[in-house]
Amino acid sequence: MDNKIKTMWAQGQHVVGVWLSLPDSLTAEMVGQAGFDYACIDTQHGVVDYQVAVTMLQALDLGSSTPLVRVPWNEPGIIAKMLDAGAQGIIIPMVNSPQEAMAAVSACRYPPEGARSFGPLRVGLRNPGYGPPDANDAIAVIPMIETVAALDALDEILAVPGIDAVYVGPADLSISLGLSPKNNDGEKLFDDALERIVECCNNAGIIAGIHSAPDLVERRLEQGFSMVTATGDSNVLKTGLSDVAMRLVGGRDLSGEIY
Repeated sequence: MDNKIKTMWAQGQHVVGVWLSLPDSLTAEMVGQAGFDYACIDTQHGVVDYQVAVTMLQALDLGSSTPLVRVPWNEPGIIAKMLDAGAQGIIIPMVNSPQEAMAAVSACRYPPEGARSFGPLRVGLRNPGYGPPDANDAIAVIPMIETVAALDALDEILAVPGIDAVYVGPADLSISLGLSPKNNDGEKLFDDALERIVECCNNAGIIAGIHSAPDLVERRLEQGFSMVTATGDSNVLKTGLSDVAMRLVGGRDLSGEIY
C-alpha cells in the first residue's frame, strides 16, 4: 500500500493539495483528477457527513491525489471509520498537548503501535491483505497546530512517535494570538509563530503543513512548509462565479478571501 505524499516527503519534495468542503462525489472526482498531490475531505467545518465522505473517497480513488480526511475532533471512533473508508491520512484539529498527539497516533495505528480496531471493510476491497504493519506505515498522521497552547507544547508534540506532519490552521492560530481570522502576514506575532513552527519541525524531522491560498503558496514554500493546501472547492466556486458576475453584472469581488 503506497502513500504518494509520504513517498514524496521521504524524497525531500513538497506537496500541494486542495480542500473539499462540499458534499459531492462528482466534485471530488474532478478534484482527484486535476493533478494535486492530495485532496482533503473536510468533515470538521465543511458540510460533509460520513456517508458522503465514503462516496467522495471512492471518487478520489479514480484520480491520483492522495485522499486525506480532516475529522471533526480527536476521537478514535470517527478516525477509525475514515481510515476504514479509505483515507490515507488523517488531519486532527486542535491538538494542544503531547498527550492529545499520542491519542491521535494511537487511533491511526494498529497494535502494538496503537489501538485501532481491525475491520477495513471498504479499504480492504481496494487493498487485499490490508492490515498491519503495512497499513501503519502507509497512514499519514497529521495533528493541527492552531493555538497558543499548541505552540507552547510544540517541541513535545513533535517528539511523539508516529507523527508524520503537523498542519497549521491560520485562522484559529490568528484568533488564539489575538488577531483577526484573516491573512496576517506582516503581523509580527503571526510571522514569528509560522517561523517557529517551521524551525521546530525541521529540528524534529517532521513535515510542516499549512492551509493557504493560491497567491500565498509560493511564499509558504519559501518559508519552509512542505505541505500546502492551495485552495478548496468552495473557494474556487465562489471566486469563479464572483469573477463572472463582476465582469457581467457587477457582483461581489471575493478574490481576496482565503479562509
